[in-house]
Amino acid sequence: MHTFRHALRTQDFTLTAELALDAHSDRESIVAQAKALVADVDAVQVTDSPGERVHLSSLAAAAILLDAGIDPVLHLHCRDRNRISLRSELLGAAALGVSSLLLMRGRELPEDFRPRIKQVYDWGGRRLIASASALEEADFMIGSIATAFKPDREWKPGKLASKLDAGARFIQTQLCFDIDLLRHYMSRLVAEKITRRANVLIGLAPLPSAGSAHWLGKHLRGAVVPAKVVKRLRQATDPEQEGIDICAELLQQVADIPGVSGANLHCLVEPERIVEAVKLSGVRG
Repeated sequence: MHTFRHALRTQDFTLTAELALDAHSDRESIVAQAKALVADVDAVQVTDSPGERVHLSSLAAAAILLDAGIDPVLHLHCRDRNRISLRSELLGAAALGVSSLLLMRGRELPEDFRPRIKQVYDWGGRRLIASASALEEADFMIGSIATAFKPDREWKPGKLASKLDAGARFIQTQLCFDIDLLRHYMSRLVAEKITRRANVLIGLAPLPSAGSAHWLGKHLRGAVVPAKVVKRLRQATDPEQEGIDICAELLQQVADIPGVSGANLHCLVEPERIVEAVKLSGVRG
């Protein structure tokens, strides 16, 4: 099986893409999505009920992918589980043969979310990373998340460094469509030698419309969608194709930023649109 770990070690630019999961996802739909992607990406990422959405267990989806011969990057966050449950998930992932994890604290639910749900946070992201790293039953490629921004001269990546100390070996940013911001952020990670210790993947996506771009920039925590991107989509005669073109252009530019190891493509549209953006970008040679 071609794995994410191998791609990070051997390729100049690694690509992954996320599955679109929901409460109705089944084996057939998961395999169909993944097979539409795997010729053009190195691994398929399996999200863990992001935001307020409940969907099929990420561990179950990872098992389905492994059975189909596709390498998953399994997401796992702390919000909905205590430490016993988190350790059980890690043991389950190891037993299934999952080799790569993206571990995080998880986003808090909004105050007005109904029905009110108890948020656990028995552990934080760093503790979960350390537990996965210490697990004798597995040798995971462990990753965590970071928010790209324009740091000032005094900024030090203390939180990132602590995650690497705990065992993280790759870092993945939020959705960011601001290339100048990314260049600035990555220059600081290079200067602080973070990129010597971890691979960095940038979050991108083909945007389907100006409305979706505006909503992401306003409501998805951390997402950076410049006004010029929204304007470009609004003025396009074919917004969906324009979103693919924008994604392809950003992939080209991101691939040239020193310190960047690859990109993760969020699934806001059909998998075929992600494939089209990758092919159009030329980053796969």
